[in-house]
Amino acid sequence: MIIKLAAQHRLPAVYSGRDFVTGGGLMSFGPDRVDQYRRAAAYVDRILKGENPADLPVQAPTKYELVINLKTAKALGLTVPDSLLARADEVIE
Repeated sequence: MIIKLAAQHRLPAVYSGRDFVTGGGLMSFGPDRVDQYRRAAAYVDRILKGENPADLPVQAPTKYELVINLKTAKALGLTVPDSLLARADEVIE
């Protein structure tokens, strides 16, 4: 619904996850969830091997991803600079 409203009002919006962009949003910048799941699996392994969960440090995301939807940019009449496209982890055309 958020993506639909942003498109209806022709608002360029940046979202926190790639699902919004694959659903028609303009772009997202946020933690790479696949990387977070891999790191969580390492914690599960450590816990199953006997480590106390309370002794494990809290971890913040270390890998972020930028996803851009060019089809949405075109529909909004926006031109995405080449420098930004070069930095994107994924560009949806």
